[in-house]
Amino acid sequence: MPSASKMTTPVAVDIPQIQGRYAELGGYTVGFETFPEDVDPAPFFAGLSEDRCQCPHWGVVQSGQVTFRWADHEETYGAGDAYYAAPGHLPLLAAGTSVVEFSPTDALSQTMAVLERNLAAVVGGAS
Repeated sequence: MPSASKMTTPVAVDIPQIQGRYAELGGYTVGFETFPEDVDPAPFFAGLSEDRCQCPHWGVVQSGQVTFRWADHEETYGAGDAYYAAPGHLPLLAAGTSVVEFSPTDALSQTMAVLERNLAAVVGGAS
């Protein structure tokens, strides 16, 4: 049976706002994400339907706090909480937050392509 751990999964994203490690497990991707500073990544979802994340996520907050914002409500989770974030959300992360999150690989790949393009535009435009 496939497995992954934070210690053995290579770092895929390492920028000041997030360190992310990702491994595919049978059609799902497990993400080990740490956020050293407060992050509102809403602008990076521009270009997705409703400019919001359309990928569902199931996760556990290991430390800190994550808030998911939908058009009509918000849900906040803290250390030890398990969550489900339905499509149509925008995350808001507090400094010191660490999560383990599971997402359908296909939907996550589509979302990440848009996020990476938006991030590259910001980084490229900063020079």
